[in-house]
Amino acid sequence: MEILKGILLVLHIIGFGAVFGSTLAQLMNVKKGTAKVANGIMHGALLLLVTGLALVGMVYATGGSPDNAKIGVKLLVLIALFVVVLMNRKKEQASGGVLGAIAGLAALNVAIAVLW
Repeated sequence: MEILKGILLVLHIIGFGAVFGSTLAQLMNVKKGTAKVANGIMHGALLLLVTGLALVGMVYATGGSPDNAKIGVKLLVLIALFVVVLMNRKKEQASGGVLGAIAGLAALNVAIAVLW
């Protein structure tokens, strides 16, 4: 079980990297007017959701009790991230504010995980 938990945690971190990295990569295109919400952002967010739920499920499966308030707040932040991504995904270009919101929500999710 520990190996599976470790694999899920690594995939969870990779999901954050995909969201944050894809967003930062697009920031340089804002001034050119060619920035957009890349597919990597959506795929990373989905990976965060799936692996996060699996990690919580693993805690319950092993008889543990996760901090449900923390998990709930992290889920709300991730849902907000999904809303921003889905609303701007099909647009020809994304503003710096949209990309900043995505990066900020991803960073907030990590901060909650580490500091709470």
